[in-house]
Amino acid sequence: MRRRCGPGARLEAFGLTDRDQTSKLPLIIVGGGGHAKVVASTLLLQHRVVLGFVDVDPATPPLLGIANLGNDDTVFDYSPDRVRLVNGVGSVKSTTLRQTIYENFVSKDYSFETVIHPSAIVSPDVEVGAGVQIMAGAVVQPGCQVGFNAIINTGACVDHDCVIGAHAHIAPGATLSGRVHVGSGSQIGTGATIIQGITVGASSIVGAGAVVIRNVPDGVIVVGVPAALLTSRVASRP
Repeated sequence: MRRRCGPGARLEAFGLTDRDQTSKLPLIIVGGGGHAKVVASTLLLQHRVVLGFVDVDPATPPLLGIANLGNDDTVFDYSPDRVRLVNGVGSVKSTTLRQTIYENFVSKDYSFETVIHPSAIVSPDVEVGAGVQIMAGAVVQPGCQVGFNAIINTGACVDHDCVIGAHAHIAPGATLSGRVHVGSGSQIGTGATIIQGITVGASSIVGAGAVVIRNVPDGVIVVGVPAALLTSRVASRP
């Protein structure tokens, strides 16, 4: 389901008002690493009820005081209509694990909460898919579409009329000029810049600090200034 930010919604209100009753359900974070900690911080700032987090490592310490409930199967102790999940898995070299977690739980009727930091600035007409995360200081301008389970990370700037595919990751400090299309499962690295009108194909990686001035095909890695092909990569699906 896609949602629009209401007029004047500066995101402390997005998903937290009486107009969206489902957002009042308690939350479970899936994952216990660095991205999970950042997401947990946002949820606590918004005074959300977080039951705990699940992680493959039972020894993972609490996240900002949030307890480790056990491995991923612990989620099944909670009915899908009584909790919502938050994807705490980020992406360093691939978005595959994050995508797999999302699809596995959705196939079992669980829903993922959209998380938007209060300091993010998102135009009221932006279309936001389920499970999207827009982190502190990010800017998303008018006419943009952000596909489900995508991350627009800390301080990233997404200008007008961009389309961000499902499961994509726009890393901290990245800049997308107007009308950029980023394919499903792609990753735009930290501090990368993509000029206006460029298309980045599905399951591709734009390296940190790269400047992209030409279209990028599916399933490749590009790096440098200007960005050039480094290698093809295996498709993002396991």
